[in-house]
Amino acid sequence: MKKTLFAALIGRPNVGKSTLMNYMLGRKVSIVSNKPQTTRTRITGILSRGETQYVFLDTPGVHKPQTKLGAVMVKTASSAVGDVDVVLWLVEAGDRIGDVEQSLIRRFRTDGLPVILLINKIDESNAETIGDTIARFSAEFEFDAVIPICAKNGKNVDEIYGEIDKFACEGDWIFPDDMFTDQPERVIASEIIREKLLQTLDKEVPHGTAVVIEAFEESETMIKIRAEIFCEKESHKPIIIGKGGRELKLVGSRAREDMERFFGVKVFLDLWVKVKENWRESDASIANFGFRRDDNDLL
Repeated sequence: MKKTLFAALIGRPNVGKSTLMNYMLGRKVSIVSNKPQTTRTRITGILSRGETQYVFLDTPGVHKPQTKLGAVMVKTASSAVGDVDVVLWLVEAGDRIGDVEQSLIRRFRTDGLPVILLINKIDESNAETIGDTIARFSAEFEFDAVIPICAKNGKNVDEIYGEIDKFACEGDWIFPDDMFTDQPERVIASEIIREKLLQTLDKEVPHGTAVVIEAFEESETMIKIRAEIFCEKESHKPIIIGKGGRELKLVGSRAREDMERFFGVKVFLDLWVKVKENWRESDASIANFGFRRDDNDLL
């Protein structure tokens, strides 16, 4: 009998949600960087294994939003909670329970969904800190399971399947068995470029960027992509481009290599940088750049 399970990965920014989903899928679907708020939209990863099809929803980090874009990101994370069979809540060893965590707990109680607590980055901690974290969070909410993990190297990740399998629903699979994400190719390309911006640029500049794919032409041997990188300030444009175009060339080279691995063909990538003043505070720009606003508030 075939089964399907939908699981949402929830947690603060930079706690390792995208790293965990990529590890569980065995391939890179969600972009990763060491900067917080890397994921801006809900990314779906699909794994068909044995009799079960797992559908993982990687969500933006839950935080107190400082911009309109941040508010959209939090709403996106919130909407994912209501659409799943189980929630995987990631925290780091040593984390405390603040307003964000209390808001999540209130939501979990209201929805009555199963919640599994994952204590991530145990490779950077010790047994005492991990134990204290488990005790602290378990005193606030009755979890269906608690698993200390390291998403980066996969330690204890297989144990997650043993716990979430209990909540799988019998029925035909939703997606073809060879499908691993529902993201359109244009979205994947734009996210890869944005990841390279996050990894290449310093400080606040990459958080003020958005990537729009203006052209995506496919043939059997090559994909030609024209992408526009929007930044918030005129002063950010030369930083993104770099002296003699160095930074933009580096972003393009790294993005093209990743795209070729992902799409399996040669990629010609043409990047342009434009300025859209304070676009993260503009409802119109947020919508035009592909971010949607949901009505289901989490915080």
